[in-house]
This record gives sequence, C-alpha cells and structure tokens, in this order.
Amino acid sequence: MTRSERLAEQLDWHWHKNLRPQLEGLTDEEYFWEPVRGCWSIRRRGTSAAPISIGSREWTMDFASPAPVPAPVTTIAWRLAHIIVSCLGYRVGWYFGGPDFDAEAFAYAGTADEALKQLDEMYGRWNAGVRELSDADLDNPPAAGPEGFSMENRVLHVNRELIHHGAEISLLCDLYRRQDGAVPHRI
Repeated sequence: MTRSERLAEQLDWHWHKNLRPQLEGLTDEEYFWEPVRGCWSIRRRGTSAAPISIGSREWTMDFASPAPVPAPVTTIAWRLAHIIVSCLGYRVGWYFGGPDFDAEAFAYAGTADEALKQLDEMYGRWNAGVRELSDADLDNPPAAGPEGFSMENRVLHVNRELIHHGAEISLLCDLYRRQDGAVPHRI
C-alpha cells in the first residue's frame, strides 16, 4: 500500500465504519434540530439572527467574523455544511483541480438528503484525489492553499477535521435519538 493509500484508508475507515452509517436515514427534523437556544444552522434566507448569513440561494449558513467567543452550538445541518465547504470543498479545488469554492456563493442544502448528496460527492472527490498523490506530491507543499506545509500535512489535517467534526455530528445524532429517554430508532 502506498503512503497516499494509507492516508486515504485512515479516513475511509472512519467514513465507512462510523460517520456515514450514523447518517443513514437522517431526517430533515434531525438535520435542523437545535438542542439549545441560539444555535447556528442552515436557514431560509432572511430568517437568521446571526451577524452574517452566507449562501447564494434560498438557504444560508449562519456565520460571524470574527467568530463569537464562546462559539455557538451548531446543528447537524451547519456541521455538514462546514465539512462540505470548508473541510473538503476548498481543498478539492485547491489541491485536485476541482471547482473553486466560495462559502458565500455556495448553494447550501435545505434538506438532509440534499446535504448527504453534497457530502458524498465532495468526500468522493477528496478521497480519489488523495489516492492519486505520489510520494513526491506528499513531501512537497501544494501549489495552492495555505503555505508552509507539505501535502501530507494538509491531508492529515483534513483527516483530523473530518474525524473531529464527524464525531460532533455523531454525538448530535445520538442526542437527538435519545431525547426524553426515547429508544434510538431510525426508519
């Protein structure tokens, strides 16, 4: 197995064993569930109370710059959008010749199914790109994106981000399913 295959497999294992199975059957109610007041989410244009709403169509992402301290709790919808755009989308464009991503111009998903399609597409592009990297590619800084780090460092960073945010999403799914002592069940 090549280095790039090992790096891809590290994330692929987490993807197939943990995160993606947790998202099977995700409902819109769960996708938008706000466990506490003041959550950031994906919202219909014009309905956000966040300082900034970004997005190009009907659905926008709650945002602020600089980010508030402490950061707001975020919904599954917000976390998925963050993975799709910030963790994967930008980097697929920078490193693997995908389309340029702009969080302010992105068409955020208004349903769980749409978000999962976006997630699967972007993850597939990322995983395929990582698998194609040579050892020389991994040793050198990428031509685009943040400077000063090798491509291997960039891949490991994305792996950490997806594992970290995937765990947050999984916890939100678990909490949603167990509200009021309910038995965890998905259709």
